[in-house]
Amino acid sequence: MSLYEILRDAIQAEDPVALASMVGGPRPGAAVLVRPRLDAVGSFGDADLDRVVVRDALAELTAGNTTMRHYGLHGEARRQDVAVFIQSFAPPPQLIVFGAVDFTAALVNVAKTLGYRVTVCDARAVFATHERFPRADEVVVDWPDRYLAKVGEQLGARDAVCVLTHDHKFDVPAILAALETDVGYLGAMGSRRTNSGRLARLRNAGVDEARLERVMAPIGLDIGARTPEETAISICAEIIAHRTGRPAPSLRGRDGPIHPR
Repeated sequence: MSLYEILRDAIQAEDPVALASMVGGPRPGAAVLVRPRLDAVGSFGDADLDRVVVRDALAELTAGNTTMRHYGLHGEARRQDVAVFIQSFAPPPQLIVFGAVDFTAALVNVAKTLGYRVTVCDARAVFATHERFPRADEVVVDWPDRYLAKVGEQLGARDAVCVLTHDHKFDVPAILAALETDVGYLGAMGSRRTNSGRLARLRNAGVDEARLERVMAPIGLDIGARTPEETAISICAEIIAHRTGRPAPSLRGRDGPIHPR
């Protein structure tokens, strides 16, 4: 099977794959196909250059970036002898929403508009239905920690987990399980009083302060959101700011009422 046939099949299967093509240098048109946890396919004709490009292509694929990189003839940094165009074909980022509550449908709608593949998960079958969340890609009836045990290895820096349950028997196990993954964003809804109790339970479960810093709670940016739709926008805006590293006024970073009087 040729390199481009492998690329075609990976794209059709929505498997992450990156194509690194030499556009300037001794072998223009040479290409290397890179996939996580699999051997690279193709070569630029130099083992050291191949190794460095594969490393960089995997990093760009993880971030979902398409970019141009420059190297020396043997992969040296800060040289311009070789130009390599790295094209990432990453599957849509995932958003997992725990809790089939009133705010969930609005969050699903906004996240789908932003291009996320959205899963809604709740242990209560009467609430977790496709009829209530028709735009969700998947609606799962399961306990959050048990579901994350199945899919947690798939989560990366581009993905997000939002815990909207307001119930310690659901949200504490969900957060504990999410902290064991590499998910880029982890947020939890609730009042400041609810969040204070939740943090105490997480500490009692052995979560240290450094890991608690990963939990964005109360969830969302401090934009005065009231309605489910406004709250969904504040959550998705915080996910974007978290991913891009831009400073933004998070509800977690201030005191006082969450909702404007």
